[in-house]
Amino acid sequence: MVNGKLFVIDAHCHVYPDKIATIASGNTDRFYDTVSKHDGKVGTLLDLKEESGIDRFLVQSVATTPKQVQRINQFIADTVNNSNGIMTGLGTLHPDSADLKADVMQIKQLGLHGVKLHPDIQQFKIDDYRCLKIYELCEQENLPVLMHTGDNRYDFSNPNRLLPVIKIFDKLTLVAAHLGGYSVWEEAVQKLAGIKNLYFDCSSSFFWLNPKRAKEIIEIYGTDRVLFGSDYPMWSPKAELDTLLSLGFGDDDLKMILSENAKKIYNI
Repeated sequence: MVNGKLFVIDAHCHVYPDKIATIASGNTDRFYDTVSKHDGKVGTLLDLKEESGIDRFLVQSVATTPKQVQRINQFIADTVNNSNGIMTGLGTLHPDSADLKADVMQIKQLGLHGVKLHPDIQQFKIDDYRCLKIYELCEQENLPVLMHTGDNRYDFSNPNRLLPVIKIFDKLTLVAAHLGGYSVWEEAVQKLAGIKNLYFDCSSSFFWLNPKRAKEIIEIYGTDRVLFGSDYPMWSPKAELDTLLSLGFGDDDLKMILSENAKKIYNI
């Protein structure tokens, strides 16, 4: 809770089983040439709750192979069920799965609230034909998709790949992480603003954007379209929240960014 009145949802957190958390976080660090602030363990994230002032966490993990999908989904569901109401979970899918329908049904049966995809790490283009069934199923089942977007080193998830998908599947709710384009923010804001079924989170963006430009980008998208997210364990939830609060938004806008948009999209 911020200032005793603003409920806070961190809508972008990665968590891993304790026995592989250090390895998983290290792999992400190598991919992005970063040093994570935390270890990726569920317990660590729970311990950060009071320090950060965050009331609820949206947690997820990513399957790098099809055989990991159902195991990860079960782990996320178990994590949520053991969190005393502090966590909400997203499932994972993989375009090479032998039975995408069964994987989506598992996500629904486990009570997860959407799907996280990471094209760069999972090695598929957003508009790859293999992914069309994922979008079709998520649209049919009213499962929002949190999508990693953007990377100037690759062409898996940049705005040119996202645009045709979000326009074709116009009843699919999609959240474009990292203000629509990690390391390609300016291209993203030029191409992605104003699409009715597209939302954004601000995770992994403040480290690069100066505060004035970060606020401008959020305002261009609209505060009714942007969600707060820390990208735990890569960044500190408290530090990311403090940065957002320092941008100068009023309470009405902050309420949308910090909780109301996430509540609406993920049915929290």
